[in-house]
Amino acid sequence: MSTPEIVVHADKELLARAVAARLVTRLVDVQASRGTASVVLTGGGIGTGVLAALAESPARDAIDWRQLSVWWGDERFLPSGDPERNETSARAALLDHVPVDPARVHPMGATDGPDGKDAEAAANRYAEELAAAVRTEDHGPVPRFDVLMLGVGPDGHVASMFPEHPGVHEDQRQVVAVHGSPKPPPTRLSLTFPALNAAREVWFLVSGEEKAGAVRLALGGAGPVQIPATGVRGQQRILWLLDRAAAKELPPDLTRPGSR
Repeated sequence: MSTPEIVVHADKELLARAVAARLVTRLVDVQASRGTASVVLTGGGIGTGVLAALAESPARDAIDWRQLSVWWGDERFLPSGDPERNETSARAALLDHVPVDPARVHPMGATDGPDGKDAEAAANRYAEELAAAVRTEDHGPVPRFDVLMLGVGPDGHVASMFPEHPGVHEDQRQVVAVHGSPKPPPTRLSLTFPALNAAREVWFLVSGEEKAGAVRLALGGAGPVQIPATGVRGQQRILWLLDRAAAKELPPDLTRPGSR
């Protein structure tokens, strides 16, 4: 496990554009080395903003989209196409505008899917889909994602791993149904720490002053039950990509500037 790197950008818009550029570089490098690449998407304002910035960037065409596998870290358990679903936002912001291979795009289950409103069955189905995508070199029950992007909530949650919720104690299953979420809707699907920690690189994308306390606690050594963001660590690299507002409670010597 690597030491976190912290990069601070002036504002949310610059952060989104910088992350989009960084993502192009990373995916192109991986595809040049191995032919294919994989990414785990996150929702929320900054996650969607990154995808929109990528869609607008001329550099996006450097990515071989048909050789990119797309996964999600969590999802709101709602009908397909619901505007609150992370999948819906990702398709509108980026995926509908690039030539992805539909067979390589792996959305989490919806309430109008094959499992109906059975969230546990939908979680198990996604775990099976992950297992089916494992390659020889992955050495585990899920693929070693090349880039896993995560937002961080003001309470320190990542994906749908919320403080003190049962999911933060899960050390066997790769995907769980989350009930009674403190954020609506109450039912969600989420990768767990064992799956999230399979990623080669973990990128935390955080903007806004309301996240500053969570960022400080996460980088200050809080426990993963109280601040779940501390429970996710990339196999090769951990990046905290922040705007200035989200970084305001960090000591200056911990950070390095990005775009201004």
